[in-house]
Amino acid sequence: TLSPTWGIYSGYELAENTPLRPGSEEYLDSEKYQLKPRDWHTPDTLAPLITRLNDIRRAHPALHRLRNLRFHGTDNEQVLAYSKRDGDDTVIVVVNLDPHHTQETTVSLDMPQLGLEHGASLSVHDELTGATYTWGSSNYVRLEPGSAPAHVFHVR
Repeated sequence: TLSPTWGIYSGYELAENTPLRPGSEEYLDSEKYQLKPRDWHTPDTLAPLITRLNDIRRAHPALHRLRNLRFHGTDNEQVLAYSKRDGDDTVIVVVNLDPHHTQETTVSLDMPQLGLEHGASLSVHDELTGATYTWGSSNYVRLEPGSAPAHVFHVR
């Protein structure tokens, strides 16, 4: 959601990440070198998450642009928070950058960047989980790898 365009190698969804050789950025099992049958129904696939993220990206015009990106403060360097706004569509994303550990933080929203007054409150709907919260300028977040690595909030 950080960029309006992106791509991944086939197999990334299944956590295929063995390098072609030590220090290489290319993957050993990329389809650059071979056609490989894959089990897309394995329980640990990222395919459902990637499909959901693509659906969210299509549904929100704010995610179609790059120059509307605004970062918000966190008190944990392992958590990234940003928003994108296009007209009435505002999306706030909070991501755990640590794939192995649960991270907690306070997200400090720059309310004027969201088109709101400093003391305002807002209703945010998590497009990944379906949960809805009331947020203000300072918000506690706990993100767990695997079960809840990120929030993609639509501001209502």
